[in-house]
Amino acid sequence: MSKLYRHTTARNQITYFAKRLRPALHALTLGWLLCGSELSAAQQIESAQTMNRTPKTDGSFSVPVTCITPSFVYAAPKGSSGNITVNSNSALLVKDALAVFEGDVSIVSPMSTITANSANILDNGREIRATGNVQYTDALLQVNSEGVEVNSNLKLLQMQETNYKIAGISGRGGAELLSISQERGVSLENVSFTTCPEGNEDWKIQASEISIESGKPFGEAYNTRFFVGGLPIFYLPYFAFPITAERQTGFLFPQFGSSSTTGLEWEQPFYWNIAANVDGLISTRLMTNRGVQLKSEFRYLFDNHAGELQLEYLPNDNGRVTGKERYFYRFFHRGKLSNNWSISADISDLSDDNYIIDLGSDFYNQADTHLSRQAGVNFSSQALDFSVFVRDFTTIGASASNYRALPEAKLNYTNSLNELLNVGVKSELAYFENDSLVLPDALRFHVEPSISIPYQRAWGELLAQASVLHTYYKQDLKDENFGLLEEEVNRTLGQARLYGALIFEKPQRLFGTDYTLTVEPKAQYLFTSFEEQSNIGLYDSTAILTNFNNLFRGQEFTGLDRINDNNQVTLGTTSRLIDSSNNEILIASIGQILYVRDSELIDGRREGNRSSIAAELDWQVNQNWFLRSDIQVGNQSNQVERSALSTEYKLDHNKLVQINHRYIRELSNERIDQVGVTASWPIADNWHWVGRYYRDLQRSRSIETFMGIEYESCCWALRLTLRRNLATRFNNNGVRDLNDFDSGIGLQFVFKGMGNSDRKVDMLSQGLFGYRQPFVLN
Repeated sequence: MSKLYRHTTARNQITYFAKRLRPALHALTLGWLLCGSELSAAQQIESAQTMNRTPKTDGSFSVPVTCITPSFVYAAPKGSSGNITVNSNSALLVKDALAVFEGDVSIVSPMSTITANSANILDNGREIRATGNVQYTDALLQVNSEGVEVNSNLKLLQMQETNYKIAGISGRGGAELLSISQERGVSLENVSFTTCPEGNEDWKIQASEISIESGKPFGEAYNTRFFVGGLPIFYLPYFAFPITAERQTGFLFPQFGSSSTTGLEWEQPFYWNIAANVDGLISTRLMTNRGVQLKSEFRYLFDNHAGELQLEYLPNDNGRVTGKERYFYRFFHRGKLSNNWSISADISDLSDDNYIIDLGSDFYNQADTHLSRQAGVNFSSQALDFSVFVRDFTTIGASASNYRALPEAKLNYTNSLNELLNVGVKSELAYFENDSLVLPDALRFHVEPSISIPYQRAWGELLAQASVLHTYYKQDLKDENFGLLEEEVNRTLGQARLYGALIFEKPQRLFGTDYTLTVEPKAQYLFTSFEEQSNIGLYDSTAILTNFNNLFRGQEFTGLDRINDNNQVTLGTTSRLIDSSNNEILIASIGQILYVRDSELIDGRREGNRSSIAAELDWQVNQNWFLRSDIQVGNQSNQVERSALSTEYKLDHNKLVQINHRYIRELSNERIDQVGVTASWPIADNWHWVGRYYRDLQRSRSIETFMGIEYESCCWALRLTLRRNLATRFNNNGVRDLNDFDSGIGLQFVFKGMGNSDRKVDMLSQGLFGYRQPFVLN
């Protein structure tokens, strides 16, 4: 759901209050069953004693009555049941005319309770009047009033000078007159609402009238004023709001904002309830720096299918891209055709590289390098998986022409011949094309039968596997002089793999706490035959990173266009520290590949006879300290090639300090060396501060500075944010400008108790580097 749907929250609080009063109409418009004849003295005494009231010693009463009864029965609507009981200090009933209850009157029903100083029953039970400290109470609502009147002939309930409280959300308010009738429904005149405590109303909403008519799915509010600190800040002469679970077509509350990129902006959303399972949101966004943008979002939901369509269009950008139309669209779908068959689609595109940077997005951020475009069908069973997809990417920024897979079909089959022997087949058929006048298109077919012996026990596992990897290429060479490529290529490789792991564990007591310590050594031998592959183009293959998990993959490239020959041994170990609740407190892993023979594949040549050492660490030091580290050290230079370190001190969700460092020795001829500090902490009563600072140590400059400060009262909060960050905007050649910075100021007003989160750390999700927890322990 788009964030704009949440703007109905404030209105729903008043709606909720009005809806909670509806049961009062049934509970109070009563048909009284008065006694039809005079009681004997003995009956009067028995009835009075039942009420714990003592008559005079001679058995008479001080006023002429026809009947005194300790209770009356609610004439419930057809299909319902339940008694209404009245208790009071004294009671007077005049036959067919009047019933008077005085002193500590309580009217109790299965759903609610009404108390008052006095209550009169008129017109043979057709009219009720209660006065003096009247209070209506049910499980979720409490209303205090000067008086209540119920007329069963008119089917009308009225309460004067009311004050109400809503349980669960700290909501309260008042109304001069509250009316509930069968004809008009619920009406509140001169009504107010706030979540602030009594005597400290920092904000409130007032309306001259709120009307909720019977049978209508929405209510109406007239002359609504929004007050902050006693000052009116917003006025709506009329608005309608939903009172049922049904969605209603209409305007939602507007959004306001500003930034250095868009300028001042105003966005007015319109919600369209197309059908019970289809809806839409259409918004007009006015930006002083760029013009008027149209945004839309449509959703649908069926028994086995669901999807969304987002469309954004700016016909004429007045900013950096003068006179150019700009657009973004995204289509997402997931569906189930049967127990085994499913379909999916995720298709996005945009007009230019800087769209997300300039105009923002709810689905992508400015660090993304491509947008996915794929659609297909999938079959899945216990032994067989089959899929056919069309895959493409919209690249952001300058890049080589990317390949589309039109289509890509995969079929994988596995089966157990017996308890020890498994057989399997992996296969793939894909056709790759691109818009380049030079790069070739290609048809690729790959089949990989294998036989394996898996052996798994609680103390470890052993796997022996043998495979044949055969790939056929039919390449359309647009330029005959392009490299060493050949039109047809057959490549057949053999591969053998032997993998084993053991698990050792023992009780360990550290710092007075009992743990289980595990040591899990693992080893793998991998052999892959060699065949020359320089006659094959690169369609979906690139080198992968040497991290701990990739050490045991046995492949140094993604895709199938390059399969390096191997004769190597991989050694590694993982150690875990597990507490008595079976939670992992620490996970540490380290490993390395030892090459028995260097690769003959040109793209897979290595330096030395060992890979980089790869290590990982996740550690919950105590309740407040967390540490995560990932590092790769070169085998020849003994220098760090890549590293990432994150440590966090956290007292609760609003009190934390996090330090991050990221280092890459070489990435596209650039060295990455960045350090960042993120913090969220209270600085005084009602004041909270958050901040983030990232610095590029290689270029000796800051790349993001972000600060937010919040003042929080009992029921509202004001947030001020300031930011300056690297814009990462692309120039006309599609290259990021690393010297362009953006800055902005944001101001946000928050009503507490109205569906908004009070997490201060939420402010840190903004900006170039969002806040993320550094640990991945279970």
